[in-house]
Amino acid sequence: QVQLVESGGGLVQAGGSLRLSCAASGSNLRADIMGWYRQAPGKQRELVASITRGGSTNYADSVKGRFTISGENAANTVSLQMNSLNPEDTAVYYCSANIFLRGSLSSTTYWGQGTQVTVSS
Repeated sequence: QVQLVESGGGLVQAGGSLRLSCAASGSNLRADIMGWYRQAPGKQRELVASITRGGSTNYADSVKGRFTISGENAANTVSLQMNSLNPEDTAVYYCSANIFLRGSLSSTTYWGQGTQVTVSS
């Protein structure tokens, strides 16, 4: 059984910082691409940032220069450091991971339960 366990999030004033963390729990697994998505009320879920096992990163234009994604392959974890937050960053943030189970040739996408980030003006 694979689970993505998220931590972090909360309420912060504009200009502040938050850090989100996510760990894939389970045995005999390897996380390939991990990332963070967010969904604001009335909007579609969008990619915020992703990182491959090789360290390649991808960011939404709206967060470039403010957010930094990092991963720890051995622990199957991913973190998102969010700086210079503004009210437009308010959303539920979801961790996502493409995970290979031992013996499997294909990956499965898993999602965390979501964590609320609220930025007050």
